[in-house]
Amino acid sequence: MKKIIMLVSILTLVIGSYTVYAETTKTNHADTLKTKKVDVDSKESSVTDKRFIKEEEVKLLARLVHAEAKGEPYEGKVAVAEVVLNRVENEQFPDSVKEVIYQKNAFQPVQNGAINKPANEEAINAVEDALENDNKIDSLYFYNPDTATSQWIFTREVVKTIGKHAFAI
Repeated sequence: MKKIIMLVSILTLVIGSYTVYAETTKTNHADTLKTKKVDVDSKESSVTDKRFIKEEEVKLLARLVHAEAKGEPYEGKVAVAEVVLNRVENEQFPDSVKEVIYQKNAFQPVQNGAINKPANEEAINAVEDALENDNKIDSLYFYNPDTATSQWIFTREVVKTIGKHAFAI
């Protein structure tokens, strides 16, 4: 009899604890989701808002910046990242960082494999700054006028030159 009472007591404690824990978890989870939804809805944000870009895309963009802007000033590295982000926002281009970077013939490092090399700290910081910058360079293209081979790119209006890169629309 003593064993049965002990077993019933233990089961009651376990079942009672589980019920309280489950209800507490559900309540907190619902409150968290509600708060996040309000925060997202109450703030206007773009597709390239840092909250909406996957970590793997941030790393991919940093590798592109490293490959495309190696030897360029920091401001130029940030501007290269901003070009990609501007393309994501523009209706003429794909809707994600990854799709923009891997768009056919868009970036030479994709074609020559340099995109697969790790990014350095400066390129990573440049991407972070580009994601947080509200005053992005108004540009969809960049190129080095000394090495560019496409005649089409020279028809684009240059809005800024940073280092060896011309940034154009």
